[in-house]
Amino acid sequence: MTLRVTDFNREVICNGHLRAKVKSQLVPRHDDAIISVRVREGQWVEKGALLALTDTTGYIREVERAERELDKTRVDLADKLITMGYDVDENMEPRGDIPSDVLRRAEVTSGHYAALYQLQTARKELDDCRLSAPISGRIADLEARIHQSADKFCNIIDDTEFDVEFNVLEAELSVIRQGQRVRVSPFADESMVVTGRIVSINPSVNDKGMVKVTARVKGNDALLDGMNVRLVVERRMPRMFVVPKDAVVERDGYNVIFLYDNGQARWTYVDIVHSNISHHAIAGCARKDASLHEGDIVITSGNLNLADNTKVKLKSK
Repeated sequence: MTLRVTDFNREVICNGHLRAKVKSQLVPRHDDAIISVRVREGQWVEKGALLALTDTTGYIREVERAERELDKTRVDLADKLITMGYDVDENMEPRGDIPSDVLRRAEVTSGHYAALYQLQTARKELDDCRLSAPISGRIADLEARIHQSADKFCNIIDDTEFDVEFNVLEAELSVIRQGQRVRVSPFADESMVVTGRIVSINPSVNDKGMVKVTARVKGNDALLDGMNVRLVVERRMPRMFVVPKDAVVERDGYNVIFLYDNGQARWTYVDIVHSNISHHAIAGCARKDASLHEGDIVITSGNLNLADNTKVKLKSK
């Protein structure tokens, strides 16, 4: 290959795991047995959808009792208002303009205010027998069974987006920038690649010299909450001499490339500036006072057994 100045994609390779951007744990509000389960694991549900019911028998009775008590206190309130010189209609509702402070005192002393509050509470307790989805998402970790009480019903996961948490070394932090592009592949299928962006960098180094970074990717059917993944963070480095990794060999503790020069392989010391999965960014070796020049022809294969000034010929393609 002919050596040219080009951009180099510096890569930081990390392991991480997926975490759903939104995840909610649904817990029954009552200890009563579950009488109906209307979802299954993996099912997508919309916010507000009814997922299950717990036994309502006792709570229906409480609502009925509170309604009867309210009716009784409505009569007591009407009697108090009539005694105070105010009128009520045939439904025992106050008639005419009654000062608000007078009406308030009459509601409290007659027990009407307390009964109204008890009815509202009873209706709320009955409504809490309905387990509804607090968010739109997919049902996961369904633990509840019919005719049994449950401390936890399920998790609801919005898997349209995932956060990917991973750690980088403090020394690699210079490569990481918010908004930077990342490639993510599951360990189970590294041929599948999804792209995302870094959304946050934790401004703290832990006791192991690592910094937590979070990227965000779009979800798909192959990605699952908690899945282990491999990430590649790319940063473009301008104006580098870039060669395939196979072009660089080691001799006497130094990195060496061979340049093609009029039918001979010329031994040239180099320093590796950066590396990624497939390529090195190189420069002339400072310790050996070696230099590289644009237009040099680099031998990229068949170089393992070469020595300086070995006669070679180019392999035709």
